[in-house]
Amino acid sequence: MKNIIFILAITISVLFIGCGEDNNNDKSGSNDEPELEPLAYTLYTDKTELFVEFKPLVTGDESSFAAHFTHLGESFKAFTEGTITLRLKVGDKEQSVISNAPSSPGIFRLALTPETGGRGQLIFDIQSELFLDQIIIENVTIYPSEESAFFEQKEERGGEDITYLKEQAWKIDFANQEIRRKSFNEVIKTSGQITSAPGDESMVVAKSQGIVSIGKGNATVGAQVSSGELLFSVKGSDVIEGNIDVRFQEVKLMYEKALSDYDRGKELVKDNIISTKEFLEREKALQSAEIIYDNISQNYSGDGENVFSPMSGFIKDILVSEGQYVTAGQPLGSVTKNRRLLLTAEVSQQYFSKLGIFTSANFRTEYDNKVYNTLDLNGRLISYGRTTGNNNYYVPVNFEIDNRGSLIPGSFVQVYLISKEINDALTVPVSSLVEEQGLFYVYVQTEGESFQKREVRTGASDGINIEILSGISEGERVVTKGAYNIKLATMSGNIPAHGHEH
Repeated sequence: MKNIIFILAITISVLFIGCGEDNNNDKSGSNDEPELEPLAYTLYTDKTELFVEFKPLVTGDESSFAAHFTHLGESFKAFTEGTITLRLKVGDKEQSVISNAPSSPGIFRLALTPETGGRGQLIFDIQSELFLDQIIIENVTIYPSEESAFFEQKEERGGEDITYLKEQAWKIDFANQEIRRKSFNEVIKTSGQITSAPGDESMVVAKSQGIVSIGKGNATVGAQVSSGELLFSVKGSDVIEGNIDVRFQEVKLMYEKALSDYDRGKELVKDNIISTKEFLEREKALQSAEIIYDNISQNYSGDGENVFSPMSGFIKDILVSEGQYVTAGQPLGSVTKNRRLLLTAEVSQQYFSKLGIFTSANFRTEYDNKVYNTLDLNGRLISYGRTTGNNNYYVPVNFEIDNRGSLIPGSFVQVYLISKEINDALTVPVSSLVEEQGLFYVYVQTEGESFQKREVRTGASDGINIEILSGISEGERVVTKGAYNIKLATMSGNIPAHGHEH
C-alpha cells in the first residue's frame, strides 16, 4: 500500500512539473514580439539618386538612417564627399541632424529622434563640391508607439525581387533610366561597306613602258602626299621596244628641227624666197612638235618618266613592286583625299518599296565597335538602286559622308537604315537587353537595391535603342548598364536576401 501511495505521489509531481514548463514556455513565447520591418525609399533628381532605409518613425525613439547617395550620369557612382542635412518637418515644428562625410563610399549614417507625432516630411539637403541638391520624402508617418506602427505596417512584399546592393553597383559600370514614350524611327538592319566617294580618289598610271622605281621613302600605303609630289619613275633605257629615252631624243630632235625651219622660214618669206603658205606649214609643224615635246619633257627626267601624285591626300594602294616591268596605261597605285566616303548598304528586295523614304543611317564599325550617324557626318542620301545585278538579291542604298579621320575605306559595317517615324514608342538602350536561349530580358529596378527580371518582346532597333512591344511599362526604371553583372551575380548565388542590413 505504501508503495502505491509513493508511486502516485511521484506521478502527480511529474504532472505538475510538466504543466509548469508549459506555462513557462507560453510566457517566454509571449515576450517574442515581432520587430518592425525597415522602410525603404528610392527617389531621383536630375543629379542624384537617394536610396534610404530606416525603421518606421516612433515618437521618442531614435531612428537610424542608412542613406545611399549616387551621382547620376553616364555611370552611377557613389558620393565620396559632401554634407547631408536631414530635416524632419511636422507642421510648424522642425528638427535636423547633419552628417559631414560618408561613413563608407556612398553611405551616410544619420540618427534622429522624432519629438512630434503625425505626418510630415523628411528633407535631405545635399551639399557637395560640385552642386547643391534637395530630395523630399512626403507624407511620412511618425507613430505614437511601436505597437501602433506594427499594427499599421503593411506586409512585406513577396520574395520575387532580386537584391543587388549599392556597394556592388558602385563597383561596376552601372546605370538605369526611366522609360518614357517618344518618337522613334523605323529601321532596317543590314550590312554594308565604306568606300571612297566618287571624285575623291584617283588612279596613278604609267604613261610609258619600262622598269618602275618607287619614289621617295614616303611612298608607302597610308602616307600623306601633296599634289605634284613624285611617286614613281619608269626607266626605259633597259628595254628595246618603246624605250622612253629613245623616244624623248626623237621628239627633241623633231622639235629642234621644226624650230630651226621656222626661224629660217621667217627670213625667207620676207624675201619672197618661199611662199606664205609654206611658211604657215612650217609654223604648224613647229606647234605640233612643241606640243609633243612639252608633253614628254614634263614627265621625263634624265633617268626616265616621272609619275606624280594627281592630288593631295593619302596613298591608298601601291600596285607594283620595285624593278617590275610596266606598260603604258598600267595602274601603279591610287591616291585618295579621304575626305568624303561612300556608305553603301545592301538592302533585301522585300524593302524595295521603302527605299525612297530613308533619310539617314546609323552604322557600326567592326574595328572600334562605335556607332556613327550619317547626319552627324554631314551625310546625305545620294542614290539607291532601281534594279539588281545578276545573282544579286540585294539593292544598294548609297550615302555620302565626311570622313572625320576614324573611318577606313574598304571596311565592312553593320548598317541601320532609318526611315519613317513611329510615334509614342517605348524604347530602351540596346545595352539593357540580356539574351537567354533566344529570349530577351531586362532588369527593372523596383527599389534602390531590388530588381525584377522581365521577359520583353522587342521591335525595331536603330543600333542604339530598341523598341519594346511588351514586358515593361512607361515610367519604370530599366537597368541600362550592368545588366549582365546582375545576371552573373544571380547565377553565382552571391546576391544576399532582400531585407539585408548594411
